Amino acid sequence: MDLQILPVTAPKTPIKDENELAFGKHFSDRMLVMEYDSGKGWHSARIQPYGPLTLDPAAMVLHYSQEIFEGLKVFRRPDGKLAMFRPADNVTRFNRSAERMCMPEVDEKFFLDAMIELIKLEADWVPHSEGTSLYVRPTMIATEPMLGVRPADQYLCYVILSPVGAYYKGGIAPVKIWISDFYVRATEGGTGEAKTGGNYAASLFAAQEAAENGYDQVLWLDAKEKRFVEEVGSMNMLFLYDGKIVTSPLKGTVLDGITRRSVLTLVKEMGYEIEERALSVDEIMAGTSNGRLQEAFGTGTAVVISPVGSFCYKDECVQLGDGQPGELTMKLYNKLTAIQYGRETDNHNWVTLL
Repeated sequence: MDLQILPVTAPKTPIKDENELAFGKHFSDRMLVMEYDSGKGWHSARIQPYGPLTLDPAAMVLHYSQEIFEGLKVFRRPDGKLAMFRPADNVTRFNRSAERMCMPEVDEKFFLDAMIELIKLEADWVPHSEGTSLYVRPTMIATEPMLGVRPADQYLCYVILSPVGAYYKGGIAPVKIWISDFYVRATEGGTGEAKTGGNYAASLFAAQEAAENGYDQVLWLDAKEKRFVEEVGSMNMLFLYDGKIVTSPLKGTVLDGITRRSVLTLVKEMGYEIEERALSVDEIMAGTSNGRLQEAFGTGTAVVISPVGSFCYKDECVQLGDGQPGELTMKLYNKLTAIQYGRETDNHNWVTLL
């Protein structure tokens, strides 16, 4: 498949005051688009001006939620070069989500190469300030106009770019987490490990309730016993417990986070033992009091590392240590961001320079 590049007739000017950048509010001039028809495969790949999509009101994505997406970042380094962090892993996970949602897989090499071409064309949209980046959002939706529950025969795949500000504008700050004892996000056998919109829609009500009560995030428990922690809505969770790194296993209900994978590699190199097991909520609440739980943090593309300051479960709230980011948490944040922005050597071949 060839990649066609269409001209932009009315280019916008990237935001000059990068302090005004929010997350997901601004978009670059171009987007990557390609289409799929059953029996024909992927076709009509093109980089075109960013703009609205035209969908039939009966498009199956609107009725049956056949939709997947990814999220990754482009970083501008001190020498001006652009770098992506583990982009091939994102494309592979995109295809795993597609398989789970009965959607056509993309050619991984072609898709990554086309995405890189898009980013090169939009290089001026990668911000310069410390902590900023260009967020990349690959998406696939079912476009066939059909009312009937079955996999669609037509799809649209596109990639849009959004310059984003530093996540921690006032410095890295611990979050207050509410552990839900009623709502659940995913169950074994469901779509919890796929990056599909329905998983996030299912989390909105609890997240809204948590925010109204002064919490930053919701930590989900397993759907069967509502006893073992799984993940936060937008982050995987890791715990420094009894001197070991403990995190929920990947059993179909937890997203296989790329930042999570990177952190597990780094902590292993630091000499920490890793236990992939689900901590019980009782272990968390008691562990903050008896000192067995020393640190807790979330990992994700947007936040990189997010320290936890306190947990609240039912009517009880407990604080981790002095409520400030832990030593290991900060060490991991500094090391991972240093690799991403080129301040430290990448010894794992995680970085792709453009």
